[in-house]
Amino acid sequence: MNKPVNALNLSTIEKFLKNIDNVNSDSIEGPCLPKSKSYMKIVGLPYKIEQGVITPDYIESILKETYLFKDVILALKPYVIKASSKSDIAVVWVDIWDSQSSSLAKNIINCRFNIGQFVATVHGTNMNSGIPQCKNCWKWGHSTLSCHFHVSRYAKCYGAHVTEHHREKA
Repeated sequence: MNKPVNALNLSTIEKFLKNIDNVNSDSIEGPCLPKSKSYMKIVGLPYKIEQGVITPDYIESILKETYLFKDVILALKPYVIKASSKSDIAVVWVDIWDSQSSSLAKNIINCRFNIGQFVATVHGTNMNSGIPQCKNCWKWGHSTLSCHFHVSRYAKCYGAHVTEHHREKA
């Protein structure tokens, strides 16, 4: 194809593949556009709330309810840190699955949304935010050398296998 693929093209490709003789249509994965990660940080949130310290699960539930993130799929759990040792404000690092052109991130970056009485702002950021990310388990906050997870995880599906074995295990 000479043009970028769209949803209609993907539907046509999927129908064609499922109609081929001698092919089990259940074994065919649906075609999809290539994905990449976009990296963002959310500032302006309190570090402590009525229920205690904000957690990645709490942030994830808030993002699911927020109109800005309605079409967004998180690549990993959000990572919450205190802005500084004397601050009561949190910085939340969020990785999302995005198109290769980063169209979802472009629509979210520099936007604001309310969480209770607080106004949070989404900023774009580089992959390396200064917080280490383990290349073994893909969690934030520790390096690969200090990882206690005994089995490597694949970054795209978070399965307990490495890239080379993704097709077998997925």
